[in-house]
Amino acid sequence: MTDTRPVFQLALIAAAAWLVYLLAPILTPFLVSGLLAYLGNPVVNRLARWHFPRPLAVALVFLVFVLLLALLLFLLIPAIQTQVRSFITKVPLYFDWLQNTALPWVQAMLGVELKVNVAAIREAMLGHWGEVGDWVTGIFLYVAKSGLNLVGWVASAMLVPVVTFYLLLDWDKLPARVLALLPPPQHVKATLLARETDEVLGSFLRGQLLVMLSLATIYSVGLTLVGLDLALLIGILTGLLSFVPYLGFITGLLAAVIAAWVQFHDVMLLLGVGAVFLVGQVLESFWLTPKLVGNRIGLHPVAVIFAIMAGGQLFGFTGVLLALPAAAVLKVWLRHLREFYFGGAADRPVRKRRALRRPPP
Repeated sequence: MTDTRPVFQLALIAAAAWLVYLLAPILTPFLVSGLLAYLGNPVVNRLARWHFPRPLAVALVFLVFVLLLALLLFLLIPAIQTQVRSFITKVPLYFDWLQNTALPWVQAMLGVELKVNVAAIREAMLGHWGEVGDWVTGIFLYVAKSGLNLVGWVASAMLVPVVTFYLLLDWDKLPARVLALLPPPQHVKATLLARETDEVLGSFLRGQLLVMLSLATIYSVGLTLVGLDLALLIGILTGLLSFVPYLGFITGLLAAVIAAWVQFHDVMLLLGVGAVFLVGQVLESFWLTPKLVGNRIGLHPVAVIFAIMAGGQLFGFTGVLLALPAAAVLKVWLRHLREFYFGGAADRPVRKRRALRRPPP
């Protein structure tokens, strides 16, 4: 008799994926809450092992989240806005540098004449700054006039802390409840899969976020010491792009070199900018990434870019948030699926087989 269980399981997975696609517009606050709860749960567990009552541990972690959000809103965002305004006022200087320095240098290096009407580009972009401002103002006016949209945004913002609190409070019970929904013969495989999935997610979410935060701090402080006006803006941009190997480093270095040359016209200060990025790259390659992330994710840079673009295309901003964690987890699941169909369980390391005898996470 043909076993129809695999077909039934695949149909359930497909139905769940389709349901997620349909509910994507309302899932964002729940996904953000789940992400915050997943990031905060290890700290809650550590406090619980120190004999803190779990509700008190959750309240302390929740307070830390609130303080970080307040720091972001009242200190970091105003500083970024100041530097963005500074950048806008210096846009004509960047175009002058492009026309008088960069293009002649490129033409001399390549031995060809590049016909680029920089003046026309500058006038077009500067002429559209007002339109961009009008467009942004129009969006805020539309949101303000549309009571339903405004209520929806406020409700979502208020829903995140409530859902996060309750998820943190019961997070230690969720794995056992999910495991109880599966047939007993599947408990061992599900436990191993859950452990490996948790390792990958933990490595990416906690490790990579710490790497990005560390690099943003290093570059922002270093460029500030050099005296660069756009230090915070370039440092944060470099840190945010560091999840793709070398993308953040190359983008940040080019932006910092151009900004430093336009501001100082001093080769020695360019060397200072290069030294800041050299130190950041060395720390990232030899300490931050090996220490905080490790080699357990193993996503190729091309796969990282494709995952982000695919997630944004399918689910918008929610898909961008989930793209890399989902790709890392999918890699683990596909490897288990391959072992299920083609064997290979005997080739697993002994430490993974021993993990089966431990209780679920």
